[in-house]
Amino acid sequence: MKRLILLSFLFLIVSCNSNAQKEINKQKTDYKVKKTEETWKAELSPEQYRILREKGTERPHTGQYNLHFENGSYACAGCNEQLFESDSKFESNCGWPSFDKAIKGKVEYIKDKSLGMIRTEIVCKTCGGHLGHVFNDGPTETGTRYCVNSASLSFEKKED
Repeated sequence: MKRLILLSFLFLIVSCNSNAQKEINKQKTDYKVKKTEETWKAELSPEQYRILREKGTERPHTGQYNLHFENGSYACAGCNEQLFESDSKFESNCGWPSFDKAIKGKVEYIKDKSLGMIRTEIVCKTCGGHLGHVFNDGPTETGTRYCVNSASLSFEKKED
């Protein structure tokens, strides 16, 4: 009986995973910036490639922009498109850089059913690079928390 329950549970997980992958793959595929995977690998660090192109996640509290609060803007590390302004960044204690809004029209939102939960993946609208996820639990007036991998970002400081 235990084996039957275990096999049923494993089948359910595998089925959910394959359906989730189909949903994620409905992502827009025609981006302004188009490069071969070989070009992406040559231009990005291995960690950036894993996150931006393979939808990876960096370990919490390890990213260079997690506790970074200088005045400027954050851009996609893959194509240099500006995505977030520093005035939208806040400390969320989640372990990744958090913003309460993206620059309008710069981020694409994709339903993500992976890992047994429903989330909203965020990708760069210019190159399709995976940035992280957005949640509706933000502490500011927007109510949103963009949880972004540092490796998917670059930063340009604004002179005061």
